[in-house]
Parts: sequence; structure tokens; C-alpha cells
Amino acid sequence: MTLPMTQPKPIDGTPRALRPVTLGVIVGNRGFFPNHLAVTGRKIILDVLKEAGIKPIIVGENETSCGAITSMREVQICTDLFRQHRDEIDGILITLPNFGEETAMADVLKRANLNVPVLIHAFPDDASRMGIDDRRDSFCGKMSICNNLRQYGIQYSLTRLHTVDPTSESFMNDLKQFAAVCRVVRGMRNARIGCLGARPAAFKTVRYSEKLLERAGISVETLDLSEAFGRIERLADNDADVLVKRALVEKYARTAGVPDLAMTKMAKFGVVMDRWMADSELDATAIQCWTSMQEYFGIVPCSIMSMMSNSLAPSACETDVAGTVAMLALALASGKPSALVDWNNNYGDDPDKGVVFHCSNLPKDVFIDDIPVMQYQEIIAGSVGAENTYGTIYGRVREAPFTYLRVSTDDMAGKITAYVGEGEFTNDPLNTFGGYGVVRVPHFQELLQYICENGYEHHVTINQTRVAGAVYEAFNKYLGWPTHYHR
Repeated sequence: MTLPMTQPKPIDGTPRALRPVTLGVIVGNRGFFPNHLAVTGRKIILDVLKEAGIKPIIVGENETSCGAITSMREVQICTDLFRQHRDEIDGILITLPNFGEETAMADVLKRANLNVPVLIHAFPDDASRMGIDDRRDSFCGKMSICNNLRQYGIQYSLTRLHTVDPTSESFMNDLKQFAAVCRVVRGMRNARIGCLGARPAAFKTVRYSEKLLERAGISVETLDLSEAFGRIERLADNDADVLVKRALVEKYARTAGVPDLAMTKMAKFGVVMDRWMADSELDATAIQCWTSMQEYFGIVPCSIMSMMSNSLAPSACETDVAGTVAMLALALASGKPSALVDWNNNYGDDPDKGVVFHCSNLPKDVFIDDIPVMQYQEIIAGSVGAENTYGTIYGRVREAPFTYLRVSTDDMAGKITAYVGEGEFTNDPLNTFGGYGVVRVPHFQELLQYICENGYEHHVTINQTRVAGAVYEAFNKYLGWPTHYHR
């Protein structure tokens, strides 16, 4: 099978979800159509990309006829350019100011072999300017380039409208979704996930296949809890990094009533996590919690995990590595923090509402309160003592639309699968503890049936944006992960 292509990680530490997208741009043209359409179309597209914050890689206007691609000589010029920028290009935009030479454009993609998402755009004709000097026929040309790409075995994406004015809001939305697709694809194909500790004995639901993930380009790097505890022991209470981390924790959450010893332990744990992630170039983590962390160290890691997720370096509990992958995918698509929760309770007798919950390490940006409260973990305090369970982040998730996603490795079928959809957090009354919210999901009972019929885990990732379409496109079309889109 073809191995996924990888790209070097940024040296400036910028989370992948925040890095600008770079697109290779191909302008179509056809000899017997007016050249002015290609010239003006090229300029319009470059202006729109600049407005969208997308960097273009495109042949010079004078390197080819009108800066478009029509001949085999121009195919090679464009191919060489794309190969030169292989490590930068996240996707390809093919834009058709007129019909375009479909074979030439397809040959660029075939020769460059970048294996990145492709968006096909066609300019609309003006019904009042359909003479020989202004007629585009891009409507028809788009079908021809799609036909050729299909013959070449190259996957591609489409705008919502068959032809669309590139200066319109509709096309800007298409660009934003395509950029999200590109971020997800590039992020998944070379993600590095850290797994700290062993799977809690009772949580067979978070089993996963490292080999299936590795085959998809996702590496899992492990660290034993004892190694982390050993590194913590070697840190002095007054270590400069520990003092800085403690100050950040105290700024992040309301810590009144939290014992001083617990705060110091949290800060040390945070320093060890920061160093491990930097040394191993990790994008996200999954951490053992129940109940080794409490019995042998004396805190819950939730606050540190919340801070990591809030900075777009997602962290999932209970060593749910597949859940971490979903958290990372949604953060890549949206540029916003993801949280891992349980599909946990019904909400009264409303079939389309439910309660999501964790105990909790949710990122603070999802809460109603700007600064959440740090508490002890009430569920396991009875077995290990409240003094050993400080560090949870309590709060209610604010009212907002959201995307939900679950990724799973199906060992029996030998593939990665997922489901995705959208709903909304409501302000319905609820009095409970931990991190929680009431959700409304259209046709929720059908979704729950699907989850149970297909043996999915009770964990699900949430992100307070609407990016289900981008994730579905990235997973199904470009990563080859069968994904159910619940609507």
C-alpha cells in the first residue's frame, strides 16, 4: 500500500491547528478562449487567497501563458515548482476562469504526486455577456477536469455551488472548509501521540491498535507512570520551571482551598509533561488516571490536561489514544480546543437531549465561567481520600453549537473508523458536578442506536464549532477512514 507522506514539524512550536494553510494553485485556460479571462481570474483568486490568509504557490504570470497551465512545457514548469515546495503545500486549488485544458491540469497533479487534498473551482458566466469575447464555459470545463482526475485515481473536493463567484461569501466558506480539510489531513498523516501509563484495568473500552494508527501515519510514543514519577522526584520545589508552571495553574483556575502540596505536585507534573512533549515532539497525549495517579502520587492530572487541551495540544484521560486522535482532528479543523466527554445521561424524557460529562479535564474555553474552579475528584475520593484527588476542573459547558467525533480502531476489520455530527449545547437546567453540559442532537436516538450497534466507545470528543463536514471529507475522501456522518 502507499504510505502516507509526512511533513517536517514546525521549529517555532506553533500548534499545527494554528499554522497557515499553503495551497498550490493551478489556473486553467484554453487557447481558443479569451486570455483576459485567465489573467483577471488569476488576479481575483490571488486576492481572495490573501484575504483568507492562505499562502499560494503558483507559477509566475510571465513563466507561462497568462500564468495558467495549458501545454506540456507549462505542465513541467508547474510540476517542478510544486515538487520544490512539496513540504509546504497542504492542498491544491484548481481554478477555472474558462473551460481550461483538463489534461494539462490533471497531469500536473499526476507528475507532482503530492497526495494532498484538491479543490476544484469554476467561475460563473455572466448571462448578459455570453459572446465569444467573454464567455467562460467553466461550468462545462469543471466536469471535464473532474472526469480526468477520476480516471487518474486522484481524489478531489468540490465547492457547494457548481460555479461560484470567488469574491462571494459562498466561496469564502468553501475555502475555509477546504483549509480545515487540509489541516486535518496534514495533521493526521504525521501526528505523534504520547501515551502516559497503562490502560486502567477496567477500561477495555479504550483499547486501540497502535499498528493501524501507525499505518495511517500516527505514531504512539509511550512513557511509564513510574518514569514520570521518577522525573518529578528529581525536581526541587523551588525549581524555576516549577514556580512558573504553578503560577500559570493559579492564573488558569480558581484554586482557593486546594492544599499547597497538591499545587506543587501539579506544577511538577506539568513541567515533566511539557519536557516530555517537547523532547518527543508530541502533538497530543493520553494519560492514565484511575487510580494509580491518586494512590501513588496524590493528585488528579486534570488541571494540567485542561491547560494542554486549551492550548490546542489535546490531552485525553484513561489512556484513550483513539479519543486523543479525535480531539486533535477537531482542533486541527477548527483551531479551537477539543474536550473528551462521556455520552453519560438522558435528559428527562426528551429523546433528542442528553447529558455529557467528565470529572473533569475539559479546557476552560468551553465553560460558561472564564475562570473555572479547581476541586477534588468526588467520584474516587471515597476510595483514595479527598486529599489525594485535587486537580479536577469543574464547570458547565456554555450554550453553543458543537461538533462531536469518535475515532476507533476496528482490529477485526483492520481499519480506522469514525462517526461525526453536529448538535448544540443548551441552557437547560442541571445541577451536578464535574465538567458537564446538556446537549441537543437531531435524531439523537438513531445516533445512540448506531453507536451501540457498531460497538463504539462511550467516550466522544466535542468541539464548539461546526466542522463536521470538513472532518467527514478529510477522513473519508483523503485518509480512507470509513466515517458515518449523522445528520
